[in-house]
Amino acid sequence: MLLIGFIPVFTFALGTWQLQRLKWKVNLIDELEEKLQLQPLSLPRRINLSAIPEFVYRKVSLRGKWDHDHTLLLAPRVREGVHGVHVVTPLIRENGSTVLVDRGFVSNDFVSTFQNEDGEVEITGMLRTSQPRNTFTPDNRPDEGKWYWTDVESMAEYVGGEKAGVQPVFVEQIFEGH
Repeated sequence: MLLIGFIPVFTFALGTWQLQRLKWKVNLIDELEEKLQLQPLSLPRRINLSAIPEFVYRKVSLRGKWDHDHTLLLAPRVREGVHGVHVVTPLIRENGSTVLVDRGFVSNDFVSTFQNEDGEVEITGMLRTSQPRNTFTPDNRPDEGKWYWTDVESMAEYVGGEKAGVQPVFVEQIFEGH
């Protein structure tokens, strides 16, 4: 009898929680859409890392050359049922500083033939931060070239760190039409 009385209270609490989540999600989507409508920022040579959380999901424009020798593969990833990786390549900017750029998803079938553009490129992307690792995600193993989650600080250090002018700044490239 006690269980039967508890069910409506529990159901009401779950419904309230779902409505609160819906409101939070709608506000987050509105904030994202608003930030993505703004003109891209030009990042300064020396980026104030403590200010990045305020600019997460803001568009930025970057110009530089890819450092293909230090490309990282975030794996495993699945997109629309296709297994693959996210390609993260350092971009050496015109001013000499370097940031990490997630160039997007590539299926396992095309990883070895992924185009390595030479010369100067100009990209548009959005600022991101490290993604929290969940309980089921293994530790990154940089010494084995295995990256499972985005740990911007460790990735920047792995590709050269402060000595090489690599800043722990992560930009997710935005492609035309997206």
